[in-house]
Amino acid sequence: MKNLTIGKEFDNKKLSVYLQHQFDGLGLNTIYKALRKKDIIVNEKRINSNIILHQNDNVIIYIPDELLYRQFDIEIIYEDDNIVVVNKPIGIEVVGKNPDKKDLTKYMNGNTPCHRLDMNTSGLVLFAKNEEALEILLKKFKTQEIEKHYLATVYGIPKKQQDIITSYLFKDSKKNMVYISDEPKKGYQKIVTSYSVVSKNTQNNTSVLDVELHTGRTHQIRAHLAHIGLPIIGDR
Repeated sequence: MKNLTIGKEFDNKKLSVYLQHQFDGLGLNTIYKALRKKDIIVNEKRINSNIILHQNDNVIIYIPDELLYRQFDIEIIYEDDNIVVVNKPIGIEVVGKNPDKKDLTKYMNGNTPCHRLDMNTSGLVLFAKNEEALEILLKKFKTQEIEKHYLATVYGIPKKQQDIITSYLFKDSKKNMVYISDEPKKGYQKIVTSYSVVSKNTQNNTSVLDVELHTGRTHQIRAHLAHIGLPIIGDR
């Protein structure tokens, strides 16, 4: 059973839209089957149709967890008494903001992530198995004894085989936007990104870059590469 309260952003939205947003594995067939069986309750009434919801409505669903969440096979790359390294697939968060959605941490038996990757980024995530290991690893990330490398496919072919670029980034939290400047400005933070060309395709004018972050700012890679005329393919 899941007991949910409708927020403002889903006011006047269909029940199916809300449920599929909340549960990443939930299909329309499962929703309609639950409606036929009257396994969905809205404001204390069992319903059998895909109704419109409103802010502060109460929704209770009786759908098994295995039908609500996407199932993931988590590949363990390395493990010992102190750490475990896993290959995070696309479409799952490292630490979820929504307690009703599964995230990578829920699969890790109480181990603590030492860093994060975006939901739509796949790659290695390092977990600590104890407090001592966590403290050591966080320190090594801070001092850059552990490097973070990302592969990105971009529009364009860089003139240099490798380069290190420095700019300044401003985050506008209200608009959820970031801005890049080549010169220091009030409120802007310094960002440093380096890349090397892994491969290039002159036919469609694209490249695969090995990108390394020397600072960690919001949207740094996508914003910095777009700023120098190499936007990531598929980045909206």
